[in-house]
Amino acid sequence: MALTEAQMKKFRAILEERRQSLITQARKTLESDMVLSPDDRFDEVDQASSEYMQAFSFRLRGREKFLMDKIELALRKIDEGTYGVCEECEDTIALKRLQARPEAPLCIQCKEAQEKEEAVYAEE
Repeated sequence: MALTEAQMKKFRAILEERRQSLITQARKTLESDMVLSPDDRFDEVDQASSEYMQAFSFRLRGREKFLMDKIELALRKIDEGTYGVCEECEDTIALKRLQARPEAPLCIQCKEAQEKEEAVYAEE
């Protein structure tokens, strides 16, 4: 069953809110977390700890960039009228799945198949 216009508006609002939250977090990281304190340069332990936290923050930012790309794609799909359609099988993505993960590009069956395939490759 296709999504109603009201549901599409609701999902757009959720996705835009998530996008704004990611942008806000990224700005905070750039303004504070990515700056080494001058005091850290004098103590090797503190410097190592600070560098570790920087690397950790960069890794989180990488994950957030990946999520941002998914959010942007979902918003484009809303504009194109293809939101809520599985990229793999082209069936409708269940409303419950979209409510849990509004940026989801796959229905639950295709996502489970993808994860099983990835697990097989991980074992090799």
